[in-house]
Amino acid sequence: MPTATDARLTLAQWLSPAYPTGGFAWSHGLETEVAGGRVADAESFEAWLADVLEHGLGRTDAVLLAEAHRAAPEELPALDAEARAFAPSAERLAETAEQGAAFARTTAAVWGLDLPPLTHPVAVGRAAALMGLPLPDTLALYLHAVTASLSSAAQRLVPLGQTEAQAAVAHLAPLCARLADEAESRGRDELSSAAWAADIAAMRHETLQPRLFRS
Repeated sequence: MPTATDARLTLAQWLSPAYPTGGFAWSHGLETEVAGGRVADAESFEAWLADVLEHGLGRTDAVLLAEAHRAAPEELPALDAEARAFAPSAERLAETAEQGAAFARTTAAVWGLDLPPLTHPVAVGRAAALMGLPLPDTLALYLHAVTASLSSAAQRLVPLGQTEAQAAVAHLAPLCARLADEAESRGRDELSSAAWAADIAAMRHETLQPRLFRS
């Protein structure tokens, strides 16, 4: 088992913007919301992101990650199929599938893990289990990384200053911690998503022109 410090450093590397998953290319539908004027400043961005975390991507990904951490190898294909089914649009499916495949490819090569291409939360959960990394830290840091990635996208889209973006990340850190705690005890039967506006924005993004992001 890795020491607590070693585990945190590994997770920090996996969930860093420098890790080659291509996370910088995806906005999770935020670009549509900015183009439509529904997200226009720091306050509206933070409200949008809080809803995505609590009622959409954050909650579902956290449960999927926790399930992958606990799953036996033969259970992973069904769990990954369920993760793909929860993607509400073609771009959102590509977002989780392509980031997950890139994460699995790099992590398998560097750490010598038997890690097939999976959706992003399933891949991270499985890799953390193989490395003996604690689930609570993995969940919290995964959710924090999602928050930071979308805040980075907001800096390019809203526009949002660096200080405002970091303030949003800090304000949402307690929500990430709470969602991580809740996901530890939740199973697949409790998977749900109710971020309807964000889902519709992701669908509309497929025909948005011009655009910077892939979702």
